[in-house]
Amino acid sequence: MRSIYVAGLGRGDGRQIVELGLMELLTRRAGRTGVFRPITGDGEDRILDLLRSRYRPAAAATGVSAEKAAEIYAERGVEDLVGRLVARFHTLERECDALLVLGSYFDTDDLPRELGFNARLAAEFGAPVIVVVGAHGDAAEEIAAEMRTGYQVFSDLGCTVLAVIANRVPEGTVVDCALPVPCYTIPERPSLSAPTVGQVMRAVDAELIQGDEDSLLRDVFGFVFGGATLPVFLEHLADGALVIAPGDRADLLLVSLAAEAAGTVRPAGVVLTVGERPTTTVRALTARLAPSMPVLAADGGSFEVATVLAGLEGRLTADNPRKIETALGHFDAHVDAAALADRIELTRSKRVTPMMFEHTLLERARTDRRHIVLPEGEEDRILRAADILLRRRIVDITLLGREDVVRRRIADLGLDLSGVAVVDPLTSPLRESFAQDYAGLRAHKGITFERAVDVLADANFFGTMMLHRGLVHGMVSGAAHTTAATILPAFQVIRTVPGTSIVSSVFFMCLADRVLVYGDCAINPDPDAEQLADIAISSARTAERFGIEPRVAMLSYSTGESGSGADVDKVRAATALVTERAPDLLVEGPIQYDAAVDARVAAAKLPGSRVAGRATVLIFPDLNTGNNTYKAVQRSAGAVAVGPVLQGLRRPVNDLSRGALVDDIVSTVAITAIQAQEVTL
Repeated sequence: MRSIYVAGLGRGDGRQIVELGLMELLTRRAGRTGVFRPITGDGEDRILDLLRSRYRPAAAATGVSAEKAAEIYAERGVEDLVGRLVARFHTLERECDALLVLGSYFDTDDLPRELGFNARLAAEFGAPVIVVVGAHGDAAEEIAAEMRTGYQVFSDLGCTVLAVIANRVPEGTVVDCALPVPCYTIPERPSLSAPTVGQVMRAVDAELIQGDEDSLLRDVFGFVFGGATLPVFLEHLADGALVIAPGDRADLLLVSLAAEAAGTVRPAGVVLTVGERPTTTVRALTARLAPSMPVLAADGGSFEVATVLAGLEGRLTADNPRKIETALGHFDAHVDAAALADRIELTRSKRVTPMMFEHTLLERARTDRRHIVLPEGEEDRILRAADILLRRRIVDITLLGREDVVRRRIADLGLDLSGVAVVDPLTSPLRESFAQDYAGLRAHKGITFERAVDVLADANFFGTMMLHRGLVHGMVSGAAHTTAATILPAFQVIRTVPGTSIVSSVFFMCLADRVLVYGDCAINPDPDAEQLADIAISSARTAERFGIEPRVAMLSYSTGESGSGADVDKVRAATALVTERAPDLLVEGPIQYDAAVDARVAAAKLPGSRVAGRATVLIFPDLNTGNNTYKAVQRSAGAVAVGPVLQGLRRPVNDLSRGALVDDIVSTVAITAIQAQEVTL
């Protein structure tokens, strides 16, 4: 059992980002994670709710409320209270492979007693402590002194300190704390402490009269009060500013939305006060100017609203995925999570859940960032996925599309894609140069330069040429295109790996406790024995690349020597070719699906086989069988199907389903980046 106790040194340390980052770490390594809050406060526990919602832990529990703890302490003493919490901890411990313990948030004024109690619990639980201190804008020497104090306090109280983390450190501050444990500093990130428009709406009990749910996720970095004339007002209007103005100042409302529509300034939104609503005529105009900009209406006066908002800070909550992704990316950028895992000897579980597999993909892609081109840059799902990928620092991205359209959709969706390049194939100076290359590659098919220029207007061909030229490392498309439209340029330009006769695909089938590789379920209708052998070898290599030990089952409707016929003979011949070409690869075939994955069936049908009952790579004899099987398993067994992942190309190109969700796109881009890590441009 492995556990971590997160303890702070006082209020305002911004500990949520650390707790979120550590839970992410645990779910990457452990099959069954849990979270435990020994002492709860009086209000709602937002971070515990967030961890429950995002990670669906095997156990998520609390001990006793602060009020109940005080009652037990007064009536029966501290030993009784500690004993109850230790018993609760051990009950949870038996249910989990790893447990995150959340220390108290200092709802009392007795700081020494609360620190001592957290230290006592950590010691009794046998959980190493990560100490978090809040920098609060202090100088480097003060931050270092606070970190040393935190280490000393918990060490002196009998705890094993795993690391000390200073949070909200001023950007650029270098802290040398000289401690015998790892020390990390997480710089202040304004967007994490900024409230959202949605928080503002709830805080002042306002009504949303324009905008949508996405617009409520915009961050508020300041306030502009609408009591001035228009020229003065415009001088103070800034990106991320929330305008607070009386509801009868239609001029200020209109100029705020006009600034957004013009792209000169992007305010966070507008709050109209004193219970006044815009007229129907004004509403019609604002809806045309900037329909996605949030406009709130509050009954209170401007001063009253300003007073409520003065101390409002951002929070990590389950309903704000963008802020969560930003926090995780920020944590990963400044804390060596792998080193922490090693310090608590958190070995990877043999049980691989879908969430663990997804986290592993993101973790591996991030270790060596690649540059991926997304030809469907005007598609909302692509933009949302790009936002997540950039916030998590997983890849660099180029979007293809009309720049004005792409930038407008980014603004309308309230995304932060300042780090992406946007290229329009129609106007790019690269188009003619690419056309010359393409005409040369396809001259044997009669493609002229003029024809090539027309072809390069297509975003998929343009993106493929970027990959061919080495300007990017991989390409992902298909959310708004057919599979043929995505992979045809790759067949023509990228071509296959030497020694591989065919491009094929696999799906990663994430079951409840393991990940299987299915091939080929998307590309080749009826491969012959030679092609089937290539698919098997490519699929085994793909499995190995993604941390799955390849044990290959060549599937058929009979097992071993029990059947005959053209279909079985094809699989038998393909198995022999795999054995000949890849003698080190564990392969069995022909074999039925049940004998491949069920140890009891395997013991009866193929006793002594090193693959039967333990297969991880399942090769289907044709597309009809493979496609139907993967969909049946996906729907009937509740498996998560990641793919199709193309294999056999010299450089990675992957196809999305036109029904792909944002999470599917994120996973596919991460897979493409991992494939690209092994390709030298």
